[in-house]
Amino acid sequence: MAIATIRLKEYKSEASPTEMAVIDFILKNPEETSRSTIYKLAEKTFSSPSTIIRLCKKNGYSGYKEFSKDLLYEQAIRLNYKEKNISDLTRTDEVEEIVRKVTHKNILSLEETEDLMDIDVIKASVEEMLACEKLSIFGIGASLIVAKDAQLKFTRINKMSYVSEDWHTQLLMAKNMSEKDVAMIISYSGQTKEMITCAQVAKENGAKVISITKNEESPINKIADYSLYVASSEFSFRSGAMSSRIAQLNVIDILYTSFINKKYEQSLEILEKTQIKKERE
Repeated sequence: MAIATIRLKEYKSEASPTEMAVIDFILKNPEETSRSTIYKLAEKTFSSPSTIIRLCKKNGYSGYKEFSKDLLYEQAIRLNYKEKNISDLTRTDEVEEIVRKVTHKNILSLEETEDLMDIDVIKASVEEMLACEKLSIFGIGASLIVAKDAQLKFTRINKMSYVSEDWHTQLLMAKNMSEKDVAMIISYSGQTKEMITCAQVAKENGAKVISITKNEESPINKIADYSLYVASSEFSFRSGAMSSRIAQLNVIDILYTSFINKKYEQSLEILEKTQIKKERE
């Protein structure tokens, strides 16, 4: 499967100055490029057709024709996604089509989630996590997987955090919170009954509440002090959380990296100390 712009971004660090100019133009003007001839693109980038062909071949294409076809397909998928017309998974889909649909859906979900990021909310959330005594993380089902990932990350840098697979234990965690603590509630729908209860109890006990939900009004983000959103982009055929889980993990990575950056030198020391080195056989 080819994703033209991703291939170019990955190759960029190896590109020559001339190739770099071509790549920058394509990434800034993907739609225009997908409809341009090789000669027009060469003129726009002050390069030559042979340079463009070599660039395409270095990125796994037979030539510019195959590259522009893939770029055109990618732009069509992006346009359909933005207009909410991206085709759902169907019973007749071949594996190749499933790979394309799921991968593009995940990539585009991340891009839309980026657009939903409120920098001030991220900064405030990180400050609360830095100052709190206890970070309790809540999630059920697929969101529990994300909660456990967050716990592992923050525990590694010595920000002790707590999560439980059992909902009754999560409720006990919420009941034992105080104004010195932070509750992170992860729920794609924002309407999971158990998570609403945990958010309410934590808030009643004075804890600050950070929610990670889809970008629609929900009971949980109404309770939260700080609301972070992921794209509402799951397939109708939702046998399990897919793009939503990827987007939630991305939000956790943003919070975690921002947290580390606030205590940069100290975090580097802790990361080195907590690295579990594997013996080579």
